[in-house]
Amino acid sequence: MAIELFRKDDHVCLMFAKLSEEEGEAVQSNQFLIVNKGTGCIIDPGGNLAYNELYLGMSQHFPPHKLAAILASHADPDIIASLDRWMTATNATVYISRIWERFAPHFCKPGKTVGRIAGIPDPGQRLRLGEGGAAFDLIALPAHFLHSEGNFQFYDPVSRILFSGDLGASIGADLNPEKTVTDLGPHLKRMEGFHRRYMVSNKVMRLWAGMVRQLDIKMIVPQHGAPMAGPAVKDFIDWAENLQCGIDLMGSAQYQIPE
Repeated sequence: MAIELFRKDDHVCLMFAKLSEEEGEAVQSNQFLIVNKGTGCIIDPGGNLAYNELYLGMSQHFPPHKLAAILASHADPDIIASLDRWMTATNATVYISRIWERFAPHFCKPGKTVGRIAGIPDPGQRLRLGEGGAAFDLIALPAHFLHSEGNFQFYDPVSRILFSGDLGASIGADLNPEKTVTDLGPHLKRMEGFHRRYMVSNKVMRLWAGMVRQLDIKMIVPQHGAPMAGPAVKDFIDWAENLQCGIDLMGSAQYQIPE
């Protein structure tokens, strides 16, 4: 059920790509679990369609009360619609953009999120998750407007994986999200339409590319579709840097009163 992206000593990164049986009605989405010495965090836990299987998968690695954090790249339903259930089942802190920290409680019953949401400032931050010898670090990287106004990606320095949220997403009936992509060329047909619509502008894409080139990235793993590794990592950054998208493509033709 879980796809092992990385394992070394007591540090493991797992991806869950097919937790929902409702793929015909709901967009495919990935959920991520990082385990470090018996504790861990979940990145983008998803909606209620994914909750049961993700909870069971997590429980195979550590008791739910040892879940250190829930990291949300942004506040879309496919990211944190299951938040109410996670607030009941665990004691984890939720990390999300300060822009969304007062919106996230709308997914929950009154009072469940009191004192449990930590807003990430716009510049991002280094997060120390867990306690004692099981603690580990992740970096929350600013990725605003890719595609959300308040948006973060999460970089794991141990595995060198960039959990990239919607950036890098791929979709399509012939897509196997469990198969890592190393040759970007044939894969672009599953990415281009999504990125042209959901990413805000080429300016932001160029700023992002300049930032992530400073990191040692072994794998880019999006919230939809297949991970990218090997030559596909650099090729994707280059492609994104040059893509015209979002408001670059908008004009008067897109703003007409319907007949």
